[in-house]
Amino acid sequence: MGEAEVIERIVRETKTIAIVGLSPKEDRPSWGVARYLQSQGFRIIPINPGQAGKELLGETVYPDLSAIPAEAHVDMVDIFRRPEAVGPVVDEALAALPDLRTIWMQIGVVNDAAAEKARARGITVVQDRCPKVEFPRYL
Repeated sequence: MGEAEVIERIVRETKTIAIVGLSPKEDRPSWGVARYLQSQGFRIIPINPGQAGKELLGETVYPDLSAIPAEAHVDMVDIFRRPEAVGPVVDEALAALPDLRTIWMQIGVVNDAAAEKARARGITVVQDRCPKVEFPRYL
């Protein structure tokens, strides 16, 4: 299956997206991507330890992926973190999110070791891409 088919499947099957590193600042890329995804009908779950307990885009902010209630059924984790910070995020996602299908790393974010670990567990991984750029082709 080519990358286009993979992204089309992700768009079709994803309903809830945890966004790691979601900024409360509206001029930041993470905020714009989250707002776009929300406007397209996806539920976003903000992850930002400095904002935990507050609300961003009408959703409760969690300090980390482990704090998300299981009934949230997170399908995808979108990572806005430096490449070297991705490994622990992926480890936590694999341990804490039973419904996880996709790990998505934003433009400029590549961590092949973390990607391979996720793929070995049957998780789809997209690196160095932005859903705000890729998703409109399939919506």
